[in-house]
Amino acid sequence: MQRIGLLSDTHGYLDEAVFRHFNECDELWHAGDFGNAAVVEQLKSFKPLRGVYGNIDGQEIRGSFPETLIFPCEDINVMIRHIGGYPPKYNKETKPLLLKERPQLFISGHSHILKVMYDDQLQCLHINPGAAGKQGWHQVRTLIRFVIDGKNIRNCEVIELGTI
Repeated sequence: MQRIGLLSDTHGYLDEAVFRHFNECDELWHAGDFGNAAVVEQLKSFKPLRGVYGNIDGQEIRGSFPETLIFPCEDINVMIRHIGGYPPKYNKETKPLLLKERPQLFISGHSHILKVMYDDQLQCLHINPGAAGKQGWHQVRTLIRFVIDGKNIRNCEVIELGTI
């Protein structure tokens, strides 16, 4: 069983509440737009970190994180990509990757729109945790916490950090 803390679009701002909400997590996953290396270092020093770079991230972050990350977690194949779209409106780069890799969990960021939805056609759960940072048009900063237990994704919790 793996307890996952998921966030995206920090844009250089990391709320101290993240550490409290993710204290019981085994790993943190960031779906891009870290904003700066200080956010990366704070997260890495707290828990094991997986992530992808986003469109605002500079060379330092792009040199440390891939554009697309595909990996197993328990018995689930996971794919993370900052700009990916959502079911059924995936972008033109992401759709072929999803068809080729067939993840059971696809995570994206970028839109700042919180979404948790199942794609029946691809048999894949899509999660976008919204935005945890203070830049963007979103009104409420959000995180997601969930558990992967074997082939099951469960206990998905949306956490609101407050308004911008």
